[in-house]
Amino acid sequence: MSAIQFLLSLFILILSLLFIYFTLKKHESSNKSNSTLIPKSYPLIGSSFAIKANSDRRVQWTSDILQTLSSPTFVLHRPMGSRQIFTADPDNVQHILKTHFHLYGKGPVSRHTLFDFLGNGIFNADGDTWKFQRQVASHEFSTKSLRKFVETVVDTEINERLVPILAEAAVSGTVLDFQDVLQRFAFDNVCKIAFGYDPAYLSPGLPPAPFAEAFEESVMIISDRFNRAFPIIWKIKKILGIGSEKRLKETMSQVRDFAMKMVQDKKQELIETNSRTDDSVDLLSRFLNSGISDETFVTDVVISFILAGRDTTSAALTWFFWLIFRNPNIETNILQEIQEINNLEENIFEEAKHMMYTHASLCETMRLYPPVPVDSKTAKGDDVWPDGTPVRKGDRVTYHPYAMGRLEKLWGADWADFKPERWLRQEDEKRSFVGRDPFSYPVFQAGPRVCLGKEMAFLQMKRVVAGVLSRFKIVPADGHEFEPVFIAYLTNKMKGGFPVRVEERNKN
Repeated sequence: MSAIQFLLSLFILILSLLFIYFTLKKHESSNKSNSTLIPKSYPLIGSSFAIKANSDRRVQWTSDILQTLSSPTFVLHRPMGSRQIFTADPDNVQHILKTHFHLYGKGPVSRHTLFDFLGNGIFNADGDTWKFQRQVASHEFSTKSLRKFVETVVDTEINERLVPILAEAAVSGTVLDFQDVLQRFAFDNVCKIAFGYDPAYLSPGLPPAPFAEAFEESVMIISDRFNRAFPIIWKIKKILGIGSEKRLKETMSQVRDFAMKMVQDKKQELIETNSRTDDSVDLLSRFLNSGISDETFVTDVVISFILAGRDTTSAALTWFFWLIFRNPNIETNILQEIQEINNLEENIFEEAKHMMYTHASLCETMRLYPPVPVDSKTAKGDDVWPDGTPVRKGDRVTYHPYAMGRLEKLWGADWADFKPERWLRQEDEKRSFVGRDPFSYPVFQAGPRVCLGKEMAFLQMKRVVAGVLSRFKIVPADGHEFEPVFIAYLTNKMKGGFPVRVEERNKN
């Protein structure tokens, strides 16, 4: 019997077992919006019924469960005896990300599932491969690079591309998908600062962007892979070259061709300019000058950093602009701060440091809508967490920033309110920012894998806020009737985008 025949037989057997089970026993109600109890587990198939029933709202569903528990940790039983442990306990998060970092990595299952998209890039690597990429990348996030990023790349993109597009939309009354606009903005920025390449996706008329569209579709398919109740289904589809796996191969071919050409062009540029590592000002040049000759590996690096730079800041800003529309008093406070900052005779880098209220508003946005709402590791050995939860070797463990931002014990009874003031301390007439420990607020991870681009992300977001709000008011096309739907792939999104109208402030 061939491998394909064996897999098909196994697939048919599983479908038969499921059919028999559904026929002989009525499954308990799995109301999608009210499922707040730990789902029941059955032999062989685990909690696959509940997983399937909540597949379109998995982040909210697991968050609802964690919010109902006195100790926010539970075990989700997946098919064939595998387990996934979800936690929103800060002590457990610290245990995973820092004190027992050596025990928790990406693991073979996660690496295999994400490999067709991320390859050996930093977000899918462990051990020496991860350490090497981390070390090389860390040079890019020095103060000097941050100044260059803010003072040249970001402000050029704002003033020469973003503002003109918004101004034109304000005059014409055009409805823009602001989520798409912000993704284009972030994509141009990450390519320019990290790779020394300008894709110019944020252009007048917002023309089709084949690479970005292929990238987005690849993220969706690979995320669906990661969350399937029965992973064997996507594996069979991949072997047979059908359905979503056939499409993933096509979209990833586009993504890899784009990234590979960027790598090859940069290699040729370095040869022609005889550039040394010390002269290299972008991340891609540093990797190519580090002695790496494998273009496939460097392409993996490029794709990983595009994912990090494009999807995280754009997600945070998308939710930010919706939240301040819903909270006009907060928008007024931000505008006042922007006016005060504009009166300071300082460079852009220094000005951003003084935007305390804006910083707090961005932190509050990411508390409620973290760009990466859940993150998973794999246990390399048996362990016991601080709350007493036993962990077995091979368990998939998931800490849950989305749920943690909604826990009353961490944020108080008003956790559902958008309240930047919870991040601020008023002393005399001065405001200061009060951060949370990274294990209660792991939006940027923590420990050895803490996000290298955290400061860069805040600087970029503050400049966008100042550049946009000082001139325009962003209004959802449906006004207060607009209720965005939160969806999550590898990062979060507004389902269907964020349609807005742009209003010039000086006309009001």
